[in-house]
Amino acid sequence: MSLPSFPYHPDPIATGSVVASKSTCTCCGSARGFVYAGPVVGDTEPGAICPWCIANGSAHARFDVAFTRADCIGGGGHWDAVPPDVENEVAHRTPGFSGWQPELWWTHCGDAAQFLGRAGRTELEALGPQAVDAIRESTGLEPGAEWNEFFAALRKDDSPQAYVFRCRHCAALGGYQDCD
Repeated sequence: MSLPSFPYHPDPIATGSVVASKSTCTCCGSARGFVYAGPVVGDTEPGAICPWCIANGSAHARFDVAFTRADCIGGGGHWDAVPPDVENEVAHRTPGFSGWQPELWWTHCGDAAQFLGRAGRTELEALGPQAVDAIRESTGLEPGAEWNEFFAALRKDDSPQAYVFRCRHCAALGGYQDCD
């Protein structure tokens, strides 16, 4: 069974936000083979939620939860502002992702970007110089010894790690880094 399409999170299985599971969705009551494994923002802990109930908005409507904090879309005002409908789509109908601190969603060209996943040095180098430069800029470090030391320490599944996004309009890569 194919997952629903998420314009802002194109491969939630690869990013670990959706995992294979035999669990029954607490929203629709179906066992569809996949459940959401990312953060839930709200006063309710809804249990297992299938990606279909995230995509159609029923999980948000039933449990009054979000999957990304709305105030973190656009980096809390650090990046482009987005229209309310985009904020709603990312917060309520898109699988979020887990990070060390409250997750930020990179925005560019007046829209939310696509979350590509966590990255360490190896993954950033594979994505190319634009990805490396975007994460370096997010640190505020200039090229040189301090940046080189930080860059060497980046790990996809450890701290510090980077979170990489791609603009849906111009394909620019961006994101940020975080640590525990």
